[in-house]
Amino acid sequence: MKTAKLVLISGWTVAAGLAQAETGTPVNVIYILADDLGYGDLGCYGQQLIQTPHLDRMASEGMRFTQHYAGTSVSAPSRAALMTGLHTGHTHIRGNYEISPEGQAPLKEGSFTIGHLMQKAGYTTGLFGKWGLGYPGSGSEPNDMGFDEFYGYVCQRQAHDAYPEFLRRNTTKEFIRGNENKGRQVYSQHLLQREALHFIRNNARNPFFAMLTFTVPHAELNLPHDSIYRLYAGRFDEKPFEYRGGYAASEQPKASYAAMVTQLDAYVGEMLAELKKLGIAENTLVIFTSDNGSHREGGHQPEFFKSSGPLRGVKRALYEGGMRVPTLAWMPGTVPSGSTSDHISAFWDMMPTLADLTGQKLPVATDGISMLPALKGSKKQKQHAYLYWEFHEDGGRQAVRAGDWKAVRERIASGNPTFELYNLKDDPGETTNLTGKYPGRAKKLQKMMDSARTGSELFNFGKKPE
Repeated sequence: MKTAKLVLISGWTVAAGLAQAETGTPVNVIYILADDLGYGDLGCYGQQLIQTPHLDRMASEGMRFTQHYAGTSVSAPSRAALMTGLHTGHTHIRGNYEISPEGQAPLKEGSFTIGHLMQKAGYTTGLFGKWGLGYPGSGSEPNDMGFDEFYGYVCQRQAHDAYPEFLRRNTTKEFIRGNENKGRQVYSQHLLQREALHFIRNNARNPFFAMLTFTVPHAELNLPHDSIYRLYAGRFDEKPFEYRGGYAASEQPKASYAAMVTQLDAYVGEMLAELKKLGIAENTLVIFTSDNGSHREGGHQPEFFKSSGPLRGVKRALYEGGMRVPTLAWMPGTVPSGSTSDHISAFWDMMPTLADLTGQKLPVATDGISMLPALKGSKKQKQHAYLYWEFHEDGGRQAVRAGDWKAVRERIASGNPTFELYNLKDDPGETTNLTGKYPGRAKKLQKMMDSARTGSELFNFGKKPE
């Protein structure tokens, strides 16, 4: 399904934007997206109870971002922002909208995605994991939206099952022997990792863009009964550990959650080791992040692990803990090792960043700003005037951040919304509402919030869509 060959732009090869400009060697890109991983769930972000040695090493060898944001605080709209370069006031998909029996509301026909962008630059593209932006036959499956190869879950609802009866290879159901009739013999995340590694090995000598959209540590809190799970089994004052036919059961939700995060860490470690083995580590940019903050589902207790770190809130909140996400960048010799960036950025920045990386002019408008200078450690990084988010459950929410100031509006559908103002520099935990103390600042951010969005035919803060 590959649609383009390596192209020349303005007389130079497309990858000259980041490294090897003199040789014109294209830079590979691997984007790893965890599902519901909290800001404080990794050791390099302060986690004390869960072991993440490979991601901690990735941070020590690369760059750790402290103010990078997801598209919003739930899966589908967050991923839509990532894919299209538009924040949730402009994306077509602004909330989780379920389609029966398999899938979610699709991206609008003709949407231009980061997959299309990388194909246009001559990259082979692959996505392995959870999609959540269409349904079979919708015209908005991964192969329709810029990915030459896809293996995983089209439907994010089905992705809650870690032992599915089938995954999709491109548009075809591929049944998993051992998982028939809830057999629970084959763990889907192992399959996603296997297919992603195959893709990288097969394209090691050609420019590639790989997205690994794992479903861990999202609930359900079930995973293989193996050495990683045994690392935590029986800890945390939970029920006595019991063997359950090859997989761990959520009677031990704390141990299961911890094991899922450590399993994700192991996948990343294996991936980075493979890049070094193939001799392409110094020519591959790897970005690791999460689609939103930590959850409360399946028995997970984010307060126990301090999954949000010093931040307030979890998944579905527009407070910092719901959408500020752990983010690491790694490319030996290019991304400064052991560095930390306080650059304020978000998912919709990836589209212009990849365009900058590949030397392309974007054919569509976005809300993003290229993060390439920040990734290279440059101080000449352009800043956002503001970041904007919206959320369409629980009565509707909006948030905007401008510099150190953050505003949150809730209960929009009620007609009598609440409004809160915080100074994140002084109060990153959003504990003190400053609306009364700074009414002028509050009014300014309220106007910014009102003007940031366009109307939506599907998502209108409590009004039932057609």
